[in-house]
Amino acid sequence: MAALYDRIGSGYSRLRQPDPRIAKVIHAALGDAQSVLNVGAGAGSYEPADRTVTALEPSAEMISQRPPDAGKVFQGAAEALPFEDRSFDAAMAILTVHHWTDLEAGLREMRRVAKGPLVILTFDPHAPYFWLADYIPEIVELDQPIMPVMPEYGRILGDVEIAPVPIPHDCTDGFLGAYWRRPHAYLDADVRSAISTFAKLDDITAPLQKLDEDLGSGLWEDRYGDLMERGALDIGYRLVVTS
Repeated sequence: MAALYDRIGSGYSRLRQPDPRIAKVIHAALGDAQSVLNVGAGAGSYEPADRTVTALEPSAEMISQRPPDAGKVFQGAAEALPFEDRSFDAAMAILTVHHWTDLEAGLREMRRVAKGPLVILTFDPHAPYFWLADYIPEIVELDQPIMPVMPEYGRILGDVEIAPVPIPHDCTDGFLGAYWRRPHAYLDADVRSAISTFAKLDDITAPLQKLDEDLGSGLWEDRYGDLMERGALDIGYRLVVTS
């Protein structure tokens, strides 16, 4: 993961601005925790400003993009957290678990160091994919092996609550599903550069050309135009919370 984000992460802090509506859901799930560990923290998205946050991130490139006033950051991996047992009131992991080499080890480490809730934003690989997969079906083939299925969280952590996180049509965080109502965005190489999925795909020139043609001809609107009336959409993102 570190090598991937050292390569693609140069524009991450600019293109992956935390969405305030998603942030509200994450911060509410942290409850009254005052000390929070952010695992796989990236450039610091979704870290609550009103609590003491410690971050752990494997990529030096991502660490370099953290704001000057962000909490203390350690370089390391989720599977071997360099903290004592019960060091934090809570721990969070946002759109990162699919990059870990060992999900169970990482989750058990989070449970070890946190006295209270674990809050994990992830993606359900069994949820219906949105229209982009019609153009690039390799996305599904890529996600299925690396995205943990929802029952895994309960198996590893015990009782968990799993809730959908609908994605706003104007989501400011440029992850893969953020542009479901802004199809032209996927034609922008700058936008794609901040989405790890695209870095893992082989040549997608032809699918993107097809999307461009369908947008120009009106075929995309004929097929998916009803989405333009939606303010938010459940496209598989899930919040997993333990007590």
